[in-house]
Amino acid sequence: MIMELLHWSYSKKYNIVARFHPFSHSKVIFRQIKDYYFIYTIYWSSEDPVVVRKDLETMEILLNRELGTEQAYFNRLAYNH
Repeated sequence: MIMELLHWSYSKKYNIVARFHPFSHSKVIFRQIKDYYFIYTIYWSSEDPVVVRKDLETMEILLNRELGTEQAYFNRLAYNH
């Protein structure tokens, strides 16, 4: 399954709300830490497939790539792939 960033926008308190294919009914909330964005919470819809850890990582990579912060995301200490 190929994931795709469908839409993103800023919300209150500088959070970012995004939607991804194939989870188009679920809202994914991102927050900024240092120079990159991470998933803060997901408002998961039962109409979508279950989200697993690998999906979360892919969502973070796609959003950071879109915003030009992908390199900072990969440089963070917690990333050990």
